[in-house]
Amino acid sequence: MTAFPQGTILGYPRIGRRRELKKAVEAFWAGRSDLVALEQTAADLRAASRERLASLGLGRTDSAIPESFSYYDQVHDAAVTVGAIPTRFDNLRETDGSIGLPAYFTIARGEGERAALEMTKWFDSNYHYLVPEIGPETTFSLSSDRVVRQVEEAVAAGFVTRPVIVGPVTLLALAKASDAAPEGFDPLSRLDDLVPVYVELLARLRAAGAEWVQLDEPALVSESLPASAEQLADAAARALAIIGGAASRPSILVAAPYAALDASLAVLAAAPIEAIAIDLVRGSVPAAVEGLADKVLVGGVIDGHNIWRGDLAGAFDKLEALGALGAAQVAASTSTSLLHVPHDVTDESKLDERLASWLAFADQKVEQVVALARGLGSGREAIQAELDAASAALADRSNAPGVRDGAVRSRELADGDFSRVSYAEREAAQAEALGLPALPLTTIGSFPQTGDIRRARAQYIRGELSQDDYDTFLRREVDTVVELQEDLGLDVLVHGEPERNDMVQYFAENLSGFSVTENGWVQSYGSRATRPSILWGDVSRPAPITVGWSVYAQSKTAKHMKGMLTGPVTILAWSFVRDDQPLGETANQVALALRDEITDLETAGIAIIQVDEPALRELLPLKKSDQAAYLNWSVNSFRLATGGAAAATQVHTHLCYSEFGVVIDAIRALDADVTSIEAARSRMGVVTDIAEVGFDHGIGPGVYDIHSPRVPTVDEIESLLRRAVDELPTRQLWINPDCGLKTRGYDETTESLRNIVEATRRVREDISVTA
Repeated sequence: MTAFPQGTILGYPRIGRRRELKKAVEAFWAGRSDLVALEQTAADLRAASRERLASLGLGRTDSAIPESFSYYDQVHDAAVTVGAIPTRFDNLRETDGSIGLPAYFTIARGEGERAALEMTKWFDSNYHYLVPEIGPETTFSLSSDRVVRQVEEAVAAGFVTRPVIVGPVTLLALAKASDAAPEGFDPLSRLDDLVPVYVELLARLRAAGAEWVQLDEPALVSESLPASAEQLADAAARALAIIGGAASRPSILVAAPYAALDASLAVLAAAPIEAIAIDLVRGSVPAAVEGLADKVLVGGVIDGHNIWRGDLAGAFDKLEALGALGAAQVAASTSTSLLHVPHDVTDESKLDERLASWLAFADQKVEQVVALARGLGSGREAIQAELDAASAALADRSNAPGVRDGAVRSRELADGDFSRVSYAEREAAQAEALGLPALPLTTIGSFPQTGDIRRARAQYIRGELSQDDYDTFLRREVDTVVELQEDLGLDVLVHGEPERNDMVQYFAENLSGFSVTENGWVQSYGSRATRPSILWGDVSRPAPITVGWSVYAQSKTAKHMKGMLTGPVTILAWSFVRDDQPLGETANQVALALRDEITDLETAGIAIIQVDEPALRELLPLKKSDQAAYLNWSVNSFRLATGGAAAATQVHTHLCYSEFGVVIDAIRALDADVTSIEAARSRMGVVTDIAEVGFDHGIGPGVYDIHSPRVPTVDEIESLLRRAVDELPTRQLWINPDCGLKTRGYDETTESLRNIVEATRRVREDISVTA
């Protein structure tokens, strides 16, 4: 076994410090650049990352630096590498059977009549992955050598890096059955056919110069997948017995982040592999098991999920406890890949210095790992200064003004604050007050954020555009969006949200207890990135936030205008949240601020208010024993936010890219009058779950996949609508896209919405005739 480094990380941000990859990829998609330019940008980013990590203290030639780059998504990378692509894309293969980069993007995004792969959340993070489609017809073969070429690229530059690949068990466990698969088919049943391709890939990586390879197997920590923990552990034992027994391979590190490894640790300890990475932020130091004497235990003690500097002394304590388990070596690491955090806190010139001293972005976390590694090698005394500095920052944070606000904490809650009158009473009151047609047409909230909008916002931020001129510009945008919806024939309108840079950051900028970043970009999916806000203190609402724009938009139409709010769970999920108190307490503070906003919207005459909770499923703990407590506080925070609304006020919510069957009871418990959900990529499969559980509130299963550039045809939308009408009562159904339209262009948006209106007209006619 080649020696393992004393410190490493499980992955590094890959989009670039200024989103260089996003810009290069989108330029390629738009035809503004060619494949050569895109690949050069990607190579430059990889080279810069290696050099940066080496400068921070990770070794150049000891496999400490992970080779974790992706053009779009690591799950998609693995699926394409082993040839697991849907048959509808088979003609995109090269003559030798390989899958090139243009085809890789087409499979991810869809093209013409060929739908893109479905997308959903990566475990309990805000990262989205593309769901592989695997059936009996899937032919596994080594179809891409990109990861091999990246290792060769690193070697040529003087680096020996550690390639990171999604492991075979996780790849199959996250996959869905292909359309051609028989009912009840389990992709995990193809494990024996898939593993030989991994053996071939590892041999190629060894020949290219890789001394270690990292197989990511987070499926082994989850109890929320279709396969049971026992099935996954058995699959891992079978797969690793073959992979580990291969004649030519690098040393193998199996990483199992995002929760405690539990019983699967014994499986990995018994497997013929060399190292195991354990998440000690989400899990605790385990008990000793047989088989560790010849293993490296990689302790994930630095939080890869959040941006707090944290308790470095406590992290070192965990590493010392890990050393007591009898492993051959203990190494320091991050708990997860650092793709979940921004690059560098020193890029933030406008953050309060005191707040910045409490933070650690990716580069600072690397420095923490390097310090811990030095402590493992030379003893605690060698890093006592670093431990003391982190402890001092932690103490300063706990005592800083605003972290605890007596006025916020003294606000009393009663049981009645968490509920409204019965749904039957609300449904009758809303039917009389709103007068909407069958199958009401609406959108989720945002309209395209055009280049003009982004430029005007940037000019306003730089002081080149006055407040009055900026407001005038925004009012013209609202006028345009309202007029377009009127012309298309939508029934419930939105103002398009041109004033909002982000659905969470906009609220963070208007609530106490939050700060925002300049360059804190984090990949969400593909080329999309967000800047999570930092929730560091107690939360309150100094003044109304959305009321003025909602009232202005309502003045431009006789139709109902939705007020648009982001829900408390989503604000938490898409922010970096304080870790010094239970999440439920923080969620209730946000909920009370939103409750006050809803009261002001009602007073201003807004009769329909949407409180988006797309992240409800996202934060669901991976361990079943933790799920009930999470669902209790998350549902209650939504009910606290909306519990003061009058019976005639229609409360909507929106959820997207989640496995809704898993949390359908929680969705019902939210008690929203109307819930809109993603359904287009799954081709309306979710309505079966909804029908089976007897969900009786309003529901808007999406008919337009806004995460793909393709425009759905009228016939395609009509077929989705008819499936929904066949399975659910018409009185419940709303018609809407899957999600907000912010990321799309106006041409495709207008054409798609026009097709939705026409498809709805056809279905409404049949309903009318039947009635």
